[in-house]
Amino acid sequence: MHSFDFSFLKFTFFDVLDVVLVAFIIYQLYSLIRGTIAANIFIGLAVLYALNFAVTALHMKLLTAILGYFTNVGIIVIIVVFQQEIRRFLLLVGKNASLQRNKAWWRYFFGKAKAEKNNYARIKPIIDACKSLKQTRTGALIVFAKYYDEQFYQNSCEVLEAKISKRLLESIFQKTSPLHDGAVVIAENKIKSASCILPLTDKVDLPPQFGLRHRAGIGVTEANEATAIIISEETGEISYAKQGRVKMNISFAELEKLLNKDF
Repeated sequence: MHSFDFSFLKFTFFDVLDVVLVAFIIYQLYSLIRGTIAANIFIGLAVLYALNFAVTALHMKLLTAILGYFTNVGIIVIIVVFQQEIRRFLLLVGKNASLQRNKAWWRYFFGKAKAEKNNYARIKPIIDACKSLKQTRTGALIVFAKYYDEQFYQNSCEVLEAKISKRLLESIFQKTSPLHDGAVVIAENKIKSASCILPLTDKVDLPPQFGLRHRAGIGVTEANEATAIIISEETGEISYAKQGRVKMNISFAELEKLLNKDF
């Protein structure tokens, strides 16, 4: 009979602590890129490394050698593929993101009612603008970026850094406005930029009535951790895109719930 060596399964307290800490770091990194194309690449690399660890521990020499070729260049692949995410992570560290998150938890437990009231005040101008744009059937694309990547957005945008207001949003999307052809990007409770040219989705199974505005709204949520409101110029219908998926013909009550959750 063959005997198997399971000595590698013996764990000390520090081994368990090591695994827990690594798992926590991986979860934080995944949270940072969740909703982007990079998330699928991240999962693929994680599976590859887990498989390599398993075959190495089981002394499967052929698979270990094959997977070793991929994992040996892993750090280079990670740097190349995750350039934007690494930059974003370092920016968050520099801005002391953990402290901001702790403040958010403090507000959640001790000032939830006030926070909800303040959030409604933030999104009300956006909802009011959407009502007006829907009524006049004015096409619009409003993007809410969780992280405002200047390198991604500002290359094709007019920088505004303006306070969010109903009249400003209406005036931007008027057909006579030089900024109407493109997207408005909102981040950090400001209208950061307008007239943004965004990447289009590659999906082929979209409804036939979806034009460039809808494709751009879906595309930006695939490439970044962002959500988008799309208002159809032909029908006035409001759609809401998130993580490459789109909800069509939503009501203003639904829009308020979505913005309360995501913005």
